[in-house]
Amino acid sequence: MQYDPLRELGTGILASAGIVGIVVGIAAQRTLGDLIAGIQIALTQPIRVEDVVIVEGEFGWIEEITLTYVVVRVWDRRRIVLPITHFLEQPFQNWTRTSADLIGTVFLYLDYTVPVEELRDELRRIVEASEHWDGDVVGLQMTDASERTVTLRATASAKDASTLWSLRCEIRERLVAYIREHHPDALPALRTRLDGPGEGERPARGGDA
Repeated sequence: MQYDPLRELGTGILASAGIVGIVVGIAAQRTLGDLIAGIQIALTQPIRVEDVVIVEGEFGWIEEITLTYVVVRVWDRRRIVLPITHFLEQPFQNWTRTSADLIGTVFLYLDYTVPVEELRDELRRIVEASEHWDGDVVGLQMTDASERTVTLRATASAKDASTLWSLRCEIRERLVAYIREHHPDALPALRTRLDGPGEGERPARGGDA
């Protein structure tokens, strides 16, 4: 910069270097954001490897965590690869954040004639005989009543998500089988009332005006 003939060349080089630095900075902004997000995930640990999560509407397990992306193994063995920032910017469910045990529900839609107390006792017998139950939570409640059916909610707990899935299926199958065998009238049915002609009336005949 001390020599006039080279001053213009030096100024051009510095200006070009500044422009290149700005372009590189903009291009690297996303990468740097991912790296910072990866460090935040490592420090705060909202997710860990083998955590059970629901993300993007899919149920799966955290298989791999890097500084830039996360791999989620879905129940049907597909893999979802998400940017690390997704777990800081978007809501997701972590079913094993503090512990793996979970409470599951099974809904049944039955006729008003269903014997709720008897079904509650049967539910307890089912879960107590099941190898999937963790011995903690079990219950049956009527949570709704519509013009045709009542809604019963069975709840039970298990040690982890996969065991809970098996327990819920077992409860659903055995309760439906019990109702079908012992109380078939409690299954949902559509009732129609056919009233005859009222007092002082006679049924219409063909040709009557």
